[in-house]
Amino acid sequence: MQKKLSSWIMLMLVASSVWAQQNVVERPKMVIGIMVDQMRWDYLYRFYHKYGDGGFRRILKNGFTCENTLINYAPTVTACGHTCVYTGSVPAIHGIVGNEWYNRSTDKIVYCTDDSTAKLVGGNKEKISMSPRNMLATTVGDELRMSTNFKSKVVSIALKDRAAILPGGHSANAAFWYDDASGHFVTSTYYMPTLPQWATNFNNAKNVNKYLAKNWETLYPINTYVESTADDKPYEIPNKGENKPVFIHKLDNFIDKDFGMIKNSPYGNSLTFDFAKAAIEGFQLGATTTDMLAISFSSPDIIGHAFGPNSVEVQDVYLRLDKELAAFLTYLDGKYGKNNYLMFITADHGVAESPGYLKENALPGGALELSLANSLNEKLAKRFGIPKAILSDEGAQIYLDKVAIAAAKLNQVEIENFIIDELRTYNDIADAVSVQQQQLNSLPAPFAQMYINGRNAKRCGDIFIIQAPGVKNGSAMGATHGSMYPYDAHIPLLWFGWKVPTGKSNRTMGMTDIAPTVAAFLQIQMPSGNVGHPITEILPTK
Repeated sequence: MQKKLSSWIMLMLVASSVWAQQNVVERPKMVIGIMVDQMRWDYLYRFYHKYGDGGFRRILKNGFTCENTLINYAPTVTACGHTCVYTGSVPAIHGIVGNEWYNRSTDKIVYCTDDSTAKLVGGNKEKISMSPRNMLATTVGDELRMSTNFKSKVVSIALKDRAAILPGGHSANAAFWYDDASGHFVTSTYYMPTLPQWATNFNNAKNVNKYLAKNWETLYPINTYVESTADDKPYEIPNKGENKPVFIHKLDNFIDKDFGMIKNSPYGNSLTFDFAKAAIEGFQLGATTTDMLAISFSSPDIIGHAFGPNSVEVQDVYLRLDKELAAFLTYLDGKYGKNNYLMFITADHGVAESPGYLKENALPGGALELSLANSLNEKLAKRFGIPKAILSDEGAQIYLDKVAIAAAKLNQVEIENFIIDELRTYNDIADAVSVQQQQLNSLPAPFAQMYINGRNAKRCGDIFIIQAPGVKNGSAMGATHGSMYPYDAHIPLLWFGWKVPTGKSNRTMGMTDIAPTVAAFLQIQMPSGNVGHPITEILPTK
């Protein structure tokens, strides 16, 4: 009898184990989100003939590319982009309306991730640090953590603080960014009281000046014949056709001056890849549960701002990034096995052409300084007798002093119309529209929806300034972004790995579709502020 009972118990245990295996939600070992700061969609094909077979080409060949992915809000800047990708939401809801914005209650400019309650860990402990507290919605990483009762780990890494903090979400195990002052990756007390030992070991081993000196002439040399010229002036390209790097600036310009200079070189990407691999090993990501790693590469943005999209420097940073991406994919294959990790690659925004480049080639565009508050306030004082009707013009938005206008018994609409009429006299300003007068809807679609999506009622201004196509805020040198136009809003979106089919789609998709697609892959709830839709073309059917 006892033998029969034991056999029955054993049979039930085996059956229970089989049932449990059959009823476990199937997920990849890892989700890896890669964002390349300032990567335009056309860079996939502009440099295609120079890419190797193991990086972008491998993903384009064996993965799925969403060719017409657009940012569906304005302004198209770093903080908004990194937040939108991981929340599936827009600034109107998640609250990150720019890298900075004006706070009416304090009369101060707010940085998107500043947090007076947090301190820097791994750097100057007296320095006020960062956290995601200004973000009002959850991320897909938050939802993954909650769905597994916080057993899944979420880690986020970038050179820029905002590019590390915002993708990780509120419940991330860690976010690490690069501190210029120390030359180290750091975090904040929001996440942990001290750096993990593996991170400290990494920082100690990667003396930045030695790292640059070692890698400047040797790391991934590229046999490149450069046809393009820099945006601000033509360059004499050294070593044409030889097996030499193309990044033509001398090491002396970067080393022994400022730790932050590594961000201005292609080796900022190298350092980020190295730290990402150290984090995978240090946290043992993907070992027991489905974990998430968010990586952002900040150097392409810094280089792109300085030199513009048609420069040899931008070409060089992408050719090197391609080679390092290939090496990273090989590492992931060995770590998790091919097709056992889900990866997407996208960007936070694109970039406009340099005004100098446009002028040289007889193309429309220009440069305009959008800091207009002082000159407008002088005209308003003469016309209405109010000394400072405009409090701020942060983020190409006019913030009116409504209290002072009401106290002076002035008509706000009349003042707004005066400002709008003045702004429309500028050749490089396409329009200016009032929120109170509901003029955002007067813009042509889809631009109207982009500005509606970008406006958070508590954090945005009263009038939006809209520059003309091709117009850069600032000087005629270099390049920038932030507008509603396709050169800023058309971004790459590549999917690769676990259950991702091979193919492409030219259907119009939004940046906000990324998070709900990841959520659908993982069969978890989409983030709390999500407005996007899963991309059904790539989702498993079984």
